[in-house]
Amino acid sequence: MAMKRGNSMAGVRRNSGGYGSWMSIVILVLFLLLAPVGYFFGSGIYSIFYSSYADDNDFSTRIGKQDVDWRAKLALQHIRSLFSKKVIDIIKASTDDLGPLSLDSFRKSNLSASWKFTDQEIVIGNNSSPTEIKESSRNWTPTGKQEKTLDGHSQSVDTPAKLARRQLRDKRRETRAADLVKKDDDVIIKLENAAIERSKSVDSAVLGKYSIWRKENDNENIDTTIRLVRDQMIMARVYMSIATMKNKTVLARELQSQLKESQRSLGDATADADLNRSVGEKVKAMGQLLSKAKSQIYDCKLVTGKLRAMLQSADEQVRSLKKQSMFLSQLAAKTIPNGIHCLSMRLTIDYYLLPPEKRIFPRSENLENPDLYHYALFSDNVLAASVVVNSTIKNAKEPEKHVFHLVSDKLNFGAMNMWFLLNPPGKATIHVENVDEFKWLNSSYCPVLRQLESAAMKEYYFRSDHQTTGSSNLKYRNPKYLSMLNHLRFYLPQVYPKLNKILFLDDDIVVQKDLTGLWRVDLNGKVNGAVETCGESFHRFDKYLNFSNPHIARNFDPNACGWAYGMNMFDLEVWKKKDITGIYHKWQNMNEDRVLWKLGTLPPGLMTFYGLTHPLDKSWHVLGLGYNPSVDKKDIEKAAVIHYNGNMKPWLELAMTKYRSYWVKYIKFDHPYVRGCKLGE
Repeated sequence: MAMKRGNSMAGVRRNSGGYGSWMSIVILVLFLLLAPVGYFFGSGIYSIFYSSYADDNDFSTRIGKQDVDWRAKLALQHIRSLFSKKVIDIIKASTDDLGPLSLDSFRKSNLSASWKFTDQEIVIGNNSSPTEIKESSRNWTPTGKQEKTLDGHSQSVDTPAKLARRQLRDKRRETRAADLVKKDDDVIIKLENAAIERSKSVDSAVLGKYSIWRKENDNENIDTTIRLVRDQMIMARVYMSIATMKNKTVLARELQSQLKESQRSLGDATADADLNRSVGEKVKAMGQLLSKAKSQIYDCKLVTGKLRAMLQSADEQVRSLKKQSMFLSQLAAKTIPNGIHCLSMRLTIDYYLLPPEKRIFPRSENLENPDLYHYALFSDNVLAASVVVNSTIKNAKEPEKHVFHLVSDKLNFGAMNMWFLLNPPGKATIHVENVDEFKWLNSSYCPVLRQLESAAMKEYYFRSDHQTTGSSNLKYRNPKYLSMLNHLRFYLPQVYPKLNKILFLDDDIVVQKDLTGLWRVDLNGKVNGAVETCGESFHRFDKYLNFSNPHIARNFDPNACGWAYGMNMFDLEVWKKKDITGIYHKWQNMNEDRVLWKLGTLPPGLMTFYGLTHPLDKSWHVLGLGYNPSVDKKDIEKAAVIHYNGNMKPWLELAMTKYRSYWVKYIKFDHPYVRGCKLGE
């Protein structure tokens, strides 16, 4: 029984095990059948949900865009009230060029031809309409793709279109940069060429030893030994003074002794080549002594004070020397050289030894003939007057038609007559007069003569203990201002009443061409034909006249152009109509105390002929050979008249050598009187 019961229980278990395996198979089959159905069902629901979500998101995006567009319009209205349209256009252009892609850039067609949309086969050109651009931008999708890197982050890959655009932008930038560089190079080249042309116009001969382009100035360390010696001498004086102050007598004596040695070695040397060979040892000894003095008595405050005192003392010495130099130059310029004085004395003696009938010049009938060419020359220098007459005649085309009216003072009247009696100017006519024989020219008629007789003017000229305000006032104490020869130019109609025109010449000029063309110049109703000198600012009226005086300020322009005496064509008929002499008297009477101008004849001439001067071509009259070392040689050679105005007259030793030859060639050095007075040496 026991065995049966056990067997039956085992059968039951076997039967139950078979049922369970069958159920498992049924469940597996159902799962395999139902899983695909559930997958497709779930995908459908997800797509529906995602579509709905996308519509909602698109709706919200449109709302956001509308909100942004509304705010942009509001901001634009505020900006328009602050900036002009031009400024807004500039800002917008900069934003479109540099900022991100926007629909506005499509609407304004600001995109270049390199913007192409290859996936949609759309090209945005410059001629596309706004509607086409809007439609194409709506359908456009980016062609750039993204690929994942090893770390899972996405990285954009440049498409060929982007690369082409970038290359085009780079190329444009390079082209613009090259254009800018080229423009800069062109400007630099133009400036360099202009500088070269200016440098060519500089006359190196004028600059002389002060020219920085000379070969000896190529070396920056030229004459360093002389400079070192001078510097050591300055410091030796400083330390010697401090040593004396601090009772260092031994050191002071050593410095004084070494200072004398340095002065002796330096001597008159102006370059290192002029120094003695032993100067090196003395420089070394002085250097050692200065080091010793520095270690014993150096005091920064004392050294600075001594150097400042030495500088002030040197400055005062320079000022004093400049004043002395100006005085001596003025004195030398107005002093008659011994040779010319000798010539005048010998000629005067011989003239008064002549019988009266031999003192008469020929062709006196031409003196009042208005159809001839008349010259006025007022001078007390025989040699200078002879150069003026000789140069004029030698360059004249018809010498027989030229008439010279010479006026001198009583001291040189005989000499002037004798010279031209011995040396007549060819077929030309000449006549010499004495200004002291003009009886009508007296103090009751002439304001200058009356003023020269005043006590104030005599004190100004003849007192030696008068106070001066500056060295520049020395030139106004010139003896020529005491001579009526200098003021006779304002009385030409009275001296030559029957002439219509006359050419006034100074005695420090040289004539190089025929001057008859000046008589054919139309003065346009003016009285004076002269060359203007206002190329520089200091040749304007404010240089000569006192514009702080109300009479001057009311009647004249301070910037009016000045002109030069020396060669002036005067229309004597218009002179008489305008009463030029009366105008001169008016201003001369107002200047009795010298408040309108200092002295001289040019300031009153500028005032008298103000508005009555006709400017002549500058080639007629070239000035500056008596003071300006940089007058262009071409201008001198082209000039009809050259003028040695200034202190460096050609008959003086201080004349500029480079200009003296133009004057010297008209002197007769083989003449017995010239040889006897050694004027050729």
